[in-house]
Amino acid sequence: MSDPTLMPVSAADVQWTYEADVVVAGLGVAGAAAAIEAARAGAEVVALERLGGGGGAAAMSGGFIYLGGGTALQRALGFDDTVESMKAFMKAALGPGVDEAKIDAYCKGSVEHFDWLVEAGVVFDESFWGEPGWEPPHGEGLMYSGGENAAPFNATIPPAPRGHLPRRAENAEGEQAGGFMLMKPLLDLVDQLGVRTLYNSRVQSLVVDDDGRVVGVVSRSFGENSAIRARRGVVLATGSFAYDDTMVRDHAPHIEGRPAASIESHDGRSILLGQALGAATAHMDATEVAIFSDPQMMARGILVNGQGQRFVTEDTYPGRIGQATLFHQGGEAFLVMDEASHEEASATESTSAILRTTPKWVCESVSELESEIGLPSGSLSATVELYNMHAANGSDPLFGKKSQWVKPIGTPVAAYDLRGMVGGFTLGGLKTTVDSAVLHISGVPIPGLFAAGRCTSGVCAGGYVSGASLGDGSFFGRRAGISAAAG
Repeated sequence: MSDPTLMPVSAADVQWTYEADVVVAGLGVAGAAAAIEAARAGAEVVALERLGGGGGAAAMSGGFIYLGGGTALQRALGFDDTVESMKAFMKAALGPGVDEAKIDAYCKGSVEHFDWLVEAGVVFDESFWGEPGWEPPHGEGLMYSGGENAAPFNATIPPAPRGHLPRRAENAEGEQAGGFMLMKPLLDLVDQLGVRTLYNSRVQSLVVDDDGRVVGVVSRSFGENSAIRARRGVVLATGSFAYDDTMVRDHAPHIEGRPAASIESHDGRSILLGQALGAATAHMDATEVAIFSDPQMMARGILVNGQGQRFVTEDTYPGRIGQATLFHQGGEAFLVMDEASHEEASATESTSAILRTTPKWVCESVSELESEIGLPSGSLSATVELYNMHAANGSDPLFGKKSQWVKPIGTPVAAYDLRGMVGGFTLGGLKTTVDSAVLHISGVPIPGLFAAGRCTSGVCAGGYVSGASLGDGSFFGRRAGISAAAG
């Protein structure tokens, strides 16, 4: 169904309801950072949020922020990291086709960005979690969150943990996770700086003048339209397109019907508004993929596909495992482990313990398990035989799993059915400069229009690390606010 409100509106045809120097659409992490920096630059700011309160998907996330290069938290916990190591890892892990200028700027500014967050009131515990997992079980402040210490990266790039997690809070209703504790101080700062926030307001259209400059927006609230003039610039920060079925089908059909780690207001509106002005996009097919399995279990077992063959190192970032499963195995995967490893994993602490269900198959031999799963005769047996031959020496020459997780698979042996146990969110979006100006398909910036967060193509071009969305959104959100305030 067509949506005529996506088309730009001429400034000559509107009557302004409000005016400000900068208008920010979306009040998640990118929009909040933009509003803060625009206000600090002396701009009068209006922030629009579709929902009834700020925070967006960021407030409901685990809260990881991907930072490095020698942050105060890394140094306090005894980890050496350099800007060059961080650059090398991000360019290797987040590609192919990364925006190298963005990664260079992000890594160079990472320490300062950590300090900015702390100054804004975000608190990080000086504690480290070194076990496999999606998140640390006790709210530790630092963790490997991208497979930096796993193959193939750890062989050539000095690994360092870069997943920075805001301190969780306890209250009468229970625990408040890291994403909430990231967004609360940022939203408080938005209010303290005098930003005018208009909730339950959805951006409908961009307003342009006769020269093609974006000079405002039309928003809709409770059935009424308002035109808000932006004297200096508009910042789009309304999130991804993970919940727009048409856009997902057109660009990222592999995650169709299985969105995860995003919210329903992530409908791609900012991307479509930019495209209606001729904006360029990048990596619209790129997605993160979560696999719904406990990393403590996966590291101690082997993951095999529908042919009974291993296809990924099991101790890496689980998002990489999810991508490998969905993109290269059609979503087919089975986790195979023996009783001893299962008991060892079950005794560990993990935020993913809820995923520790009973294995679907338990057998006395690998050949019996192979038959029960329905794998080709001899396939799993050959895989386990080869794995065990090298595991006897604590090695894994096929995939490079770290020796601490490599043990021969004995009996009894079990398997989890992970077919279809994946879900993801989109990573592509508007193409922007390192200063968050939205680029026209001709390669020049669209005057007056800036964007940040998941509605843009940021530092990820295909690969992902936990914390990239909040890190890149807040970092380039700040730049969007500064750029918009400068007019």
